[in-house]
Amino acid sequence: MATAAQPPAPLPPGYAGADTCAICHGDYATNLERTRHGQVAHPRSPAAAHGCESCHGPGQAHVDDESKGHIKRFTGVAPADVNETCLSCHNRSNHAGWEGSVHEARNLACTTCHSVHKPQSPQNQLVKATETQLCATCHRLQVVKTERAVAHMPVREGKMTCSSCHNPHGSISNVKNLKIGSSVNELCTSCHAEMRGPMLFEHTPVRENCTTCHDPHGSSNDRMLNVRLPFLCQRCHVATRHPATVYDNAAITTNKSNRMFGRSCVNCHSNIHGSNHPSGQFFMR
Repeated sequence: MATAAQPPAPLPPGYAGADTCAICHGDYATNLERTRHGQVAHPRSPAAAHGCESCHGPGQAHVDDESKGHIKRFTGVAPADVNETCLSCHNRSNHAGWEGSVHEARNLACTTCHSVHKPQSPQNQLVKATETQLCATCHRLQVVKTERAVAHMPVREGKMTCSSCHNPHGSISNVKNLKIGSSVNELCTSCHAEMRGPMLFEHTPVRENCTTCHDPHGSSNDRMLNVRLPFLCQRCHVATRHPATVYDNAAITTNKSNRMFGRSCVNCHSNIHGSNHPSGQFFMR
């Protein structure tokens, strides 16, 4: 025997209901239904609570007002006021570090990157079609680097995005909005595990920071180095063992130095990231 459908719960005082909103704002209501915010079955979605009024506040006074005021609007208001509404739900997991984050300090609103009613991306309701396009609106230098000759290939292939390494909503353990760990090295070795120590013989710059030698966003040099070899090595190694002079034009034409060809210093010091060999103090094995 089929049970009769339960009547909808009565609206709290001051609320007009989502159906009333749709009479005038039908396009917004239709777009919202296609997003996660419009999924009634999701217990934490606005649609599962008071619909439009979950974010915009009670709307009966807005309906009765000829001038159509008495409603919370998100255009032309302070970013902090916009964020306060969003953070009433989005306040845990990846969003837990928003307060005090770099993006909050730069006075960005959630709606700077996300669109509730008219998202352009299939994921995360972004205002741009892709995450890279969105980040490029501010971080142009970093995005341009990913298009260089020796860039971080998984980014160009679409296997990685900016948020693979960074949490745009902030981090509670580091200042670079890194997604994993509390340092650059912890993040890098989450993928490049073969570079993770400890080693029997450590190379100090490697232990300190991968970006001492590499530019993770991309570089015009081989292996995404900040400076081409051997000049990268000579930023530190200029006073001992090998000649304490910069390898300039004469090293190529007159002296025919082998450190100007092939893999340069790494021709001999092949385990430059560290060595576990008993005779590996010079990273040659």
